Amino acid sequence: MQFDRRQLLLGGVGTAAGLMLPGSAFAQSPATIGTFPEGVTADSVFVGLTIPLTGVFSGDGGDLKLGYELAIAQINAGGDIAQKWGLKGKGVLGRQIKYKVSDTEGKPNLDVQSATQFIQRDKAIMVSGSVSSASAIALEELGSREKVLYMVGIAGSNDITGKNCQRYGFRSQQNAYMAAKAMAPVVAKALGKNVKSAFLVPDYTYGHTVYDSFAKFSAEQGWKQVAKEVVPLGTTDYSSALLNIANSGADVFVNIAFGGDAVASTKQAEQFGVLKRMKLVVPNLSSFQDKELGAELMQGVYGSCDFWWGLQDTYPLAKTFVESFVAQNKYYPRWGAHIGYMQTYLWAMSVERAGTFNPVDVIKAMESSKAQPYETTIGKVYFRAEDHQMVRPIPILRGKKPSEMKNKEDFYEIVDIADGESVMNAPDFFGCKLGPYT
Repeated sequence: MQFDRRQLLLGGVGTAAGLMLPGSAFAQSPATIGTFPEGVTADSVFVGLTIPLTGVFSGDGGDLKLGYELAIAQINAGGDIAQKWGLKGKGVLGRQIKYKVSDTEGKPNLDVQSATQFIQRDKAIMVSGSVSSASAIALEELGSREKVLYMVGIAGSNDITGKNCQRYGFRSQQNAYMAAKAMAPVVAKALGKNVKSAFLVPDYTYGHTVYDSFAKFSAEQGWKQVAKEVVPLGTTDYSSALLNIANSGADVFVNIAFGGDAVASTKQAEQFGVLKRMKLVVPNLSSFQDKELGAELMQGVYGSCDFWWGLQDTYPLAKTFVESFVAQNKYYPRWGAHIGYMQTYLWAMSVERAGTFNPVDVIKAMESSKAQPYETTIGKVYFRAEDHQMVRPIPILRGKKPSEMKNKEDFYEIVDIADGESVMNAPDFFGCKLGPYT
């Protein structure tokens, strides 16, 4: 069989339509699907980023945006760092990544509107973003309808890779179940097994699934729940809920609120005397919760996160990420930035593994990554084929005393790094049924 040189160039190692060379594991994919091949020009592809730059999640959103931008700049330049991730040349398959950012205020309807515009107007070959599980669920549903890949931003709900899982959505962050299973033994060892707990729960999918998971695994450690206060997202006055928690007799205050809500509720908990009576546990720490609350309030606090910059001492690619981010932005990256950065690289590596931007082939490359794990800022990881949840290590942090901090951003020590395989839920545990490729 003879191949036209121009076709081979347009498709990487495949044809312009995304068909692969003989012997490829990803043959038989549709020649036209979603924005492919229309969205692939001779020199560029477009990526749409939906990010809350205002509103309750703006701190995490701003950090997330900087992570995407750093990765895109490095990939487009094709320098030493991109090569360490396994990429070849400048850009992805020889194409520069172009992108736009839309401020979605953390509102799912605005995320969907923005992503729809990116897909229909700009022919986005991939969309990413979100700092809300509700937004992530809406975006992965959109991606599967439009047959455009969605790389999940910040989103911890079990539902994303559970009952709302989608063939075109992939998440690198741990889910609530994984985080809780990793954390519970650590905090029980540190704070005791026979303690009483009180929960503050934001009323949306993230809050409820984090509560369900942490309540389950802490109960298995002997903790007894004595209060559960459910509050609306974006609450400004937590006095009623915190009064009940203060009077509950709890030993531990488990604050599930995220973003600006986490900061506001913790400040008010301090005013109500909750933090003087109880230890604080935060199942998922927000990107700037430490900086906005200060070391005095955060000392001794236990929490999990996607990434902490102290991991640079463990993983070589984390060190290059942290150093390049600090040089660019003059502060240490939080885990919002890390998610944007790593998801962009994971997508780029998967495209180059597939040898084409055809989303069906890229999805299959990610689904087969257990056999060929990605080397990343958190070591070797892979996406589970059954639900598209990343199997990955999970850092557990404890807030440092002000006197222990080596610099003004040295808020946490890493007390444990849980092995991903050991904390995974069964693939069908949360009802995941991935839809079709086409």
